[in-house]
Amino acid sequence: MKLAFSTLGVPGLPIPEVLALATAHGYHGVELRAHPEEPVHPGLSPAERAETAAQFEAAGVEVLGVAGYARLAAPGDDAPVLDEIRGLLRLAHDLGAPFVRVFPGADAGRPREESDSTAARRLGVAAEDAAALGVRVLLETHDSHRTGADAIRVLGPVGHGQAGALWDVMHTWLGGEQPSQTYAALAPHLGYVQVKDIASAEDTTPLALGAGVLPLAECVEVLARAGWDGWLCWEYEKRWYEAAEPLPRLLGPGREYLDRLLNESA
Repeated sequence: MKLAFSTLGVPGLPIPEVLALATAHGYHGVELRAHPEEPVHPGLSPAERAETAAQFEAAGVEVLGVAGYARLAAPGDDAPVLDEIRGLLRLAHDLGAPFVRVFPGADAGRPREESDSTAARRLGVAAEDAAALGVRVLLETHDSHRTGADAIRVLGPVGHGQAGALWDVMHTWLGGEQPSQTYAALAPHLGYVQVKDIASAEDTTPLALGAGVLPLAECVEVLARAGWDGWLCWEYEKRWYEAAEPLPRLLGPGREYLDRLLNESA
């Protein structure tokens, strides 16, 4: 398995400094938070996109994915949601990233079946657009669809190779799902896995990997036992928790922790 971290953990940090952290601490890739307050977002010009891609290539670091905020099950017309996803797909294509992250984002006031149907319809269209660009669009286990069992209600009806899943281990745990259950649900669709750690279900302030309660060792064991060889991406939510310890000083120990889990599960 290859290791990456998300720029959610280093809000606003210029790309050269992000790459310096990745190379200094032995990470193979970076997940880019695609938001206007970040250096990389869909509003970049063609020249800026080319420069960013060149910086990653020169550093020998991969762009794992573009983490967007489009919500597949959001109420309203399809067009604005699909336009947002298409912008993310074009950005990923231009940066050489294989994945785009989207959220479910269903309205709790709507019937579940209606939200699932809306999300599946939009994801099916987005998957065709993704295929044309050589990118894969991944539905994250998050908010209204936080478990693998939830996500598969959308992914199953789509049945498209360019539509997949992003397993966020915190949300599946909060949803009461065991790692073996999540993997069983998502295995045919799994793009990559976001790892993190927290103190409890009530306190989700990000912690150093291994310092909290999330079943990271069990997740890695399940993946390794299945022969899965994709990406583990550390999503440290510093942007939402300003008082959390700075990520840069945790990156080295975090990689060592993940390496240890991988070695133990081999």
